Amino acid sequence: MEALLGGFAVVLTPDNLLYCFIGVLLGTVVGILPGLGPLTTIAILLPITFKMDVTPAIIMLSGIYYGVAYGGTVTSVLMRIPGEASSVVTCLDGYEMARKGRAGAALGIAAIGSFIAGTAGVLALSFLSPPLAKLVFAFGPAEYAMLMLAGLAMVTYMSGGSLWRALLMAAFGLLLGSVGSDPMNMTQRMTFGLLTLGDGFNLVPLAIGLFGLSEVLFMASRDPEKVEMVAPPKGLLGFLPNREEARRSVGPVARGTVLGFLIGLLPGGGAVIASFMSYAVERKLSKNPEEFGKGAVEGLAGPESANNAGTSGAFVPLLTMGIPANAVTALLIGAFMIHGVTPGPMILERQPEVFWGVVASMYIGNLMLLILNLPLIGLFVKILLIPRAYLAPLILVVCLIGVYSSSGNPADVLLAVIFGFVGWWLRRTGFDLGIVILAFVLGPIFERSVRQALAISDGDPSIFLRSGISTGFAVVAALILVAGLWPKRIGRG
Repeated sequence: MEALLGGFAVVLTPDNLLYCFIGVLLGTVVGILPGLGPLTTIAILLPITFKMDVTPAIIMLSGIYYGVAYGGTVTSVLMRIPGEASSVVTCLDGYEMARKGRAGAALGIAAIGSFIAGTAGVLALSFLSPPLAKLVFAFGPAEYAMLMLAGLAMVTYMSGGSLWRALLMAAFGLLLGSVGSDPMNMTQRMTFGLLTLGDGFNLVPLAIGLFGLSEVLFMASRDPEKVEMVAPPKGLLGFLPNREEARRSVGPVARGTVLGFLIGLLPGGGAVIASFMSYAVERKLSKNPEEFGKGAVEGLAGPESANNAGTSGAFVPLLTMGIPANAVTALLIGAFMIHGVTPGPMILERQPEVFWGVVASMYIGNLMLLILNLPLIGLFVKILLIPRAYLAPLILVVCLIGVYSSSGNPADVLLAVIFGFVGWWLRRTGFDLGIVILAFVLGPIFERSVRQALAISDGDPSIFLRSGISTGFAVVAALILVAGLWPKRIGRG
């Protein structure tokens, strides 16, 4: 508690409060705009944080991440357009409630449930992170290598598409991460004699190309969606649910909070899977499952709570182990490293003001989101009226300026454009780009851990099975890969 109070002292300065507000406001706007998402926005804004101190930079980027879950609810309820992937489930019952004249109640339940779940998730993050960080000190190179392997296996399994496609994207990310200097003997690998690739690919042009520029190309290739919008209520009282709706929301909010946080801890988990699983649980537990999809309060309250708790849970492995649970936290790791801070167990000892400042900002950010989202919904919805003909060029300019300002190297701009076309083609063909970024970030850590372990054991691979921790992670990785292939074998039989 003393350390957490110190974190509030860090975040309650005018500058950090301003960056927290900017982050959650941008997150809300991005959540409302279909297609952008936190990954694209953080990739675009990453270069802007280079001149900032690490604490305000991470506070702002984190605010974008958990703010998106709030913004995506607005368009899901009023227009049946998921502003973000984790809001897809909200469309099913939230929009039906709005059509029945309960748009205000649906938005109120979603906002209050999100606030409760987000705050509970940050509380769990506050008290679970220190003991977990101490546990990580028991990890050696072999344990870290098997943990990375299990994480990559979990991410590919939970990608939602074909396992082979996910494995291809993981291999592509690992390949990109191995370009440049060998970490042990500093010889050049796969640089083709180009000086630009001597230090490998930078995260900024890779992320902005794959997500920012590919989004511009994707927007240009789509027809604008024509949808019917339900008018938002006027006045704060219009957002209050009635007594029956409030009573039916209590259980789903509690279950969604716990389920979402636990899923957020897993590599490959996060808000999307948490919201879908919460919806499935609520439908299974309901006495009237036929109401789901027709305006069931439980089908809105549970998933909305789960996706916010899932974002909080994803910060636990990020801050305590330095391991990204999803593609967004992989970019946040990149932001930490750009500022010379390595997230993991040592951050609590060496830079506690950064750790606790970020955690405390999430408490304040959740309160800001609750205050912002109800009275300003009518204003936020008008953002959707911006024509794509204006929005796409604006994103393009911001992306290219961001890439060039990150290094001052024109070659990085060219690389970003190349990755933009690669990302556009991969998205069109149904590949998951998030896995590429995760593998790109985890790959060098995995390689370094494997080679350090083999150096310690004089090349004996049995070192990866000598401790219970590393053996456990190796078994988990093997079981996940077998589970991913098993349904296809049954289908062939």
